[in-house]
Amino acid sequence: MSVECPGIFGDTINPNSTEAVSGGASLTPPKTLGELFSGFFWIGARSFGGVMPWAYRTMVEERRWMSQADFAETIGLCQFLPGPNIGNASIVLGKRWFGLPGAIVAFLGLMALPFIWVLGLFMVYNDLSSNQTLRSVVTGVGAAGAGLFIGTAIKLGRPLASKPAALALIAACFLFVAVGRFSLLIVLPAGIALAIIAARREWL
Repeated sequence: MSVECPGIFGDTINPNSTEAVSGGASLTPPKTLGELFSGFFWIGARSFGGVMPWAYRTMVEERRWMSQADFAETIGLCQFLPGPNIGNASIVLGKRWFGLPGAIVAFLGLMALPFIWVLGLFMVYNDLSSNQTLRSVVTGVGAAGAGLFIGTAIKLGRPLASKPAALALIAACFLFVAVGRFSLLIVLPAGIALAIIAARREWL
């Protein structure tokens, strides 16, 4: 028996259905809670240097659970909410596909292995933090994580390259937050309001 769950913006999603996407590909959302858990467990297991690049690769490119546009919208919503954006996304998507049990299973799958790794790595790093080689490795991992994050941002931003209004909004948010040091509590609501206006006028 299939279960239909509402999407983020009120659309109905059947976890056992296949939804066509551009380029002849199709979406294949997880069909069982076990598949949902394994998917988010795999994301958490590979999330060295940042979770978002691996979440994008797993859910959009490898398993085709969702489209690139849906991923970008979900992350945008979850980034606005308090807490880690991929952690929030696991709850949102689990709830979409399987209700409350799905939200719990997806979050536990995402956090299970990283929780163990963080505890183990903390004990190692706490004892060897003065080791120059180890500090260099940590710096290298941070640089690699930044590169992965930038690469994912470029992938998500490609559809916006032909939309001047979207590029202007991105640049404005960057300048206000990164350069002007304005609070996100001010910039995000203003950005959302401008995005809604631009979308209604079909600029986005």
